[in-house]
Amino acid sequence: MEFGVGSIVEGKVTGITKFGAFVALPEGKSGLVHISEIAYTYVNDVKEHLKEGQEVKVKVIGIDENGRINLSIKKAMDPPPRPAGQGRPMGRPAGHGGGNMGFRGKPAPAEPTSFEDRLKQFMAASDSKLSELRQAERRSSRRGGRK
Repeated sequence: MEFGVGSIVEGKVTGITKFGAFVALPEGKSGLVHISEIAYTYVNDVKEHLKEGQEVKVKVIGIDENGRINLSIKKAMDPPPRPAGQGRPMGRPAGHGGGNMGFRGKPAPAEPTSFEDRLKQFMAASDSKLSELRQAERRSSRRGGRK
Protein backbone atom coordinates (compact mmCIF):
# COMPACT_ATOMS: atom_id res chain seq x y z
CA MET A 1 0.00 0.00 0.00
CA GLU A 2 1.59 3.25 -1.15
CA PHE A 3 0.60 6.33 0.83
CA GLY A 4 1.42 9.98 0.50
CA VAL A 5 0.47 13.34 1.92
CA GLY A 6 -3.28 13.42 2.53
CA SER A 7 -3.63 9.66 3.04
CA ILE A 8 -5.51 8.42 6.08
CA VAL A 9 -4.17 5.14 7.48
CA GLU A 10 -4.43 2.97 10.59
CA GLY A 11 -1.39 2.68 12.83
CA LYS A 12 -0.28 1.63 16.29
CA VAL A 13 1.33 3.89 18.90
CA THR A 14 4.83 2.51 19.52
CA GLY A 15 6.34 5.24 21.67
CA ILE A 16 5.35 8.34 23.60
CA THR A 17 7.56 11.35 24.26
CA LYS A 18 6.88 14.76 25.78
CA PHE A 19 6.63 16.25 22.25
CA GLY A 20 4.43 13.63 20.58
CA ALA A 21 3.96 9.97 19.75
CA PHE A 22 5.56 7.59 17.28
CA VAL A 23 3.15 5.49 15.24
CA ALA A 24 3.93 2.27 13.33
CA LEU A 25 2.39 2.39 9.85
CA PRO A 26 1.80 -0.25 7.15
CA GLU A 27 4.81 -1.54 5.18
CA GLY A 28 7.07 -1.28 8.24
CA LYS A 29 7.16 2.51 8.15
CA SER A 30 6.67 4.82 11.11
CA GLY A 31 5.88 8.46 11.67
CA LEU A 32 5.53 11.09 14.36
CA VAL A 33 2.35 12.73 15.61
CA HIS A 34 3.47 16.06 17.11
CA ILE A 35 1.75 17.03 20.38
CA SER A 36 -0.06 19.84 18.53
CA GLU A 37 -1.62 17.31 16.13
CA ILE A 38 -3.09 14.94 18.72
CA ALA A 39 -6.37 16.66 19.59
CA TYR A 40 -8.41 19.78 18.84
CA THR A 41 -8.04 20.75 22.51
CA TYR A 42 -4.85 21.80 24.29
CA VAL A 43 -2.65 18.80 25.04
CA ASN A 44 -0.37 19.23 28.06
CA ASP A 45 0.61 15.58 28.48
CA VAL A 46 0.57 13.14 25.56
CA LYS A 47 -0.01 10.23 27.97
CA GLU A 48 -3.41 11.67 28.90
CA HIS A 49 -4.56 11.12 25.29
CA LEU A 50 -2.60 8.12 23.99
CA LYS A 51 -1.26 4.79 25.26
CA GLU A 52 1.45 2.58 23.79
CA GLY A 53 -0.11 -0.17 21.69
CA GLN A 54 -3.24 1.89 20.99
CA GLU A 55 -4.62 1.67 17.44
CA VAL A 56 -5.09 5.12 15.90
CA LYS A 57 -6.28 6.58 12.63
CA VAL A 58 -3.78 9.15 11.32
CA LYS A 59 -3.49 11.46 8.35
CA VAL A 60 -0.16 11.93 6.59
CA ILE A 61 0.44 15.70 6.65
CA GLY A 62 4.02 15.75 5.43
CA ILE A 63 7.02 13.75 4.31
CA ASP A 64 10.34 15.56 4.48
CA GLU A 65 13.38 15.12 2.23
CA ASN A 66 14.82 12.55 4.66
CA GLY A 67 11.68 10.41 4.39
CA ARG A 68 10.39 11.27 7.88
CA ILE A 69 6.60 11.10 8.00
CA ASN A 70 4.61 13.74 9.89
CA LEU A 71 1.20 12.58 11.05
CA SER A 72 -1.95 14.09 12.53
CA ILE A 73 -4.64 12.37 14.56
CA LYS A 74 -6.91 15.40 14.75
CA LYS A 75 -6.91 15.96 10.98
CA ALA A 76 -7.96 12.34 10.44
CA MET A 77 -11.27 13.11 12.17
CA ASP A 78 -13.94 15.76 11.83
CA PRO A 79 -13.49 18.86 13.99
CA PRO A 80 -15.81 19.04 17.00
CA PRO A 81 -18.92 21.20 16.52
CA ARG A 82 -18.65 24.76 17.82
CA PRO A 83 -20.79 25.52 20.85
CA ALA A 84 -23.67 27.85 19.99
CA GLY A 85 -22.80 31.52 20.32
CA GLN A 86 -19.05 30.94 20.29
CA GLY A 87 -16.77 32.97 18.10
CA ARG A 88 -17.41 36.04 16.03
CA PRO A 89 -16.48 37.13 12.54
CA MET A 90 -12.83 38.04 12.09
CA GLY A 91 -11.99 41.71 11.82
CA ARG A 92 -14.87 42.94 13.97
CA PRO A 93 -14.18 44.23 17.47
CA ALA A 94 -16.13 42.72 20.35
CA GLY A 95 -19.38 44.53 20.96
CA HIS A 96 -19.74 45.72 17.38
CA GLY A 97 -23.40 45.23 16.74
CA GLY A 98 -23.21 45.55 12.98
CA GLY A 99 -25.26 48.06 11.05
CA ASN A 100 -23.65 51.13 9.56
CA MET A 101 -23.40 53.29 12.67
CA GLY A 102 -20.06 54.55 13.87
CA PHE A 103 -18.80 56.58 16.82
CA ARG A 104 -21.55 58.45 18.72
CA GLY A 105 -24.28 57.32 16.36
CA LYS A 106 -22.80 59.00 13.30
CA PRO A 107 -22.87 56.97 10.10
CA ALA A 108 -19.69 54.96 9.73
CA PRO A 109 -17.64 55.45 6.58
CA ALA A 110 -18.10 52.80 3.94
CA GLU A 111 -15.71 49.86 4.21
CA PRO A 112 -12.96 50.13 1.58
CA THR A 113 -13.21 47.28 -0.86
CA SER A 114 -10.09 47.39 -3.00
CA PHE A 115 -6.48 47.28 -1.91
CA GLU A 116 -5.94 50.79 -3.24
CA ASP A 117 -8.86 52.13 -1.16
CA ARG A 118 -7.52 50.45 1.96
CA LEU A 119 -4.02 51.79 1.28
CA LYS A 120 -5.35 55.34 0.82
CA GLN A 121 -7.30 55.05 4.08
CA PHE A 122 -4.22 53.77 5.93
CA MET A 123 -1.99 56.51 4.51
CA ALA A 124 -4.48 59.22 5.48
CA ALA A 125 -4.73 57.88 9.05
CA SER A 126 -0.95 57.54 9.27
CA ASP A 127 -0.37 61.11 8.04
CA SER A 128 -2.90 62.40 10.56
CA LYS A 129 -1.23 60.59 13.45
CA LEU A 130 2.24 61.76 12.41
CA SER A 131 0.99 65.34 12.20
CA GLU A 132 -0.48 65.11 15.71
CA LEU A 133 2.78 63.68 17.08
CA ARG A 134 4.85 66.44 15.46
CA GLN A 135 2.56 69.13 16.88
CA ALA A 136 2.80 67.64 20.36
CA GLU A 137 6.58 67.46 20.02
CA ARG A 138 6.76 71.14 18.99
CA ARG A 139 4.57 72.17 21.93
CA SER A 140 6.73 70.29 24.43
CA SER A 141 9.98 71.71 23.00
CA ARG A 142 8.61 75.28 23.26
CA ARG A 143 7.99 74.77 26.95
CA GLY A 144 11.52 73.54 27.49
CA GLY A 145 10.27 70.05 28.22
CA ARG A 146 12.87 68.28 26.13
CA LYS A 147 14.14 65.15 27.77
